[in-house]
Amino acid sequence: MAIQSQSRIALHELIDLLKEVDERWCSEERNLGTAEDVAGSHRGLMHILEAGLVGYFEQDTRTPGFRRIVTPSRKLTGDNPDAIYFDAPIDSRYAYVVRGNMNDAVYFSMSIEKGAEDGHLPKATDGVINDTEIDVDRDGLFSVYLGGAPRERNWLALGKNASRVTTRHYFELESPAALDPGCEPRMKIECLSDFATPEPLRDEEVSAGIRRVCNAVRTRTLEMPQLAGDEMPPFMSVVPNVFPVPVTPGNFGLAAADAHYSMAPFLIGPDEALVMTGRWPDCRFANVCLWNRFQQTFDYINRGVSLNRKQTKLDDDGCFRMVLAHQDPGLPNWLDTEGNAFGLVFWRFFLAEGSVETPVAEVVQWADLQNQGYSEIPSKPGA
Repeated sequence: MAIQSQSRIALHELIDLLKEVDERWCSEERNLGTAEDVAGSHRGLMHILEAGLVGYFEQDTRTPGFRRIVTPSRKLTGDNPDAIYFDAPIDSRYAYVVRGNMNDAVYFSMSIEKGAEDGHLPKATDGVINDTEIDVDRDGLFSVYLGGAPRERNWLALGKNASRVTTRHYFELESPAALDPGCEPRMKIECLSDFATPEPLRDEEVSAGIRRVCNAVRTRTLEMPQLAGDEMPPFMSVVPNVFPVPVTPGNFGLAAADAHYSMAPFLIGPDEALVMTGRWPDCRFANVCLWNRFQQTFDYINRGVSLNRKQTKLDDDGCFRMVLAHQDPGLPNWLDTEGNAFGLVFWRFFLAEGSVETPVAEVVQWADLQNQGYSEIPSKPGA
């Protein structure tokens, strides 16, 4: 007879949860219609499970440590090839200091997340500070204080529901920063409050860690809303190939308060392409990237699935034209669909000055791309 423990009970809860996710989230209930769709959902589930294990299984708000949220092989909740994200657990009962470096990022911020305790998906943002509000020395080093006595600068308050701190480092380079180990910043978070030395992990602590992983998986799968309905943020559209006006997200959980966002599904046939035109605004950072339906970026290790301003070739008038297509059209600014007829296009614009122009998209036949002002177009995909 197996030895009974709280950890075994919790482990069985995780196993049962994975079965439920397979039966419901990886199924027709989420509009999946093919074996490839199901395989994609299982891949997404594995990435979420890994993130839960890395970020939530062992954590202590008295001795927190920053852990990278997403990587080129761990993608979830709308990752970005041009950014490196970290987070750490915190508690409003304590005060902290974060010491780190800019590492030549064009934008850096720290956000306090509410409702992220015990592995849950954050419900709202409860404070943000960016590099314009932080004293950074000539070597790019900084210190930011969280909670405790108020300070004039380099400080964020911790409300009673503060449970996580998220950091964002954004880069505009010729190749994805997320692939470059040299771009990864060094940061340390330290609790400044007095606390007793944590006890070794026992049955109760291990079972609590497993349940945090369960919460991380459940809130990012079964409890994620469908991309429809009145509860969607205003920057998200359900109309294919039509982008909403870029807007700031407010205190929407896991969103950057300094950014304008715009997102819409793309839908193109095998002999079609999507031509996207617009103008980059004056801002600190801007890019566009392609996601699958599970809000994972397409493969940016081997393919061009995103463009920032440094990577984008502009027309003589300063505008851009991007071609979202299944095959290389032999033109600048190609975004590779990986052969997917459907996906998501997500735009980010950070610390924009003035209004942000809404990108415009038009579905065209492959053979008609020349009529959009291009030349040297292959006669058909793969030609």
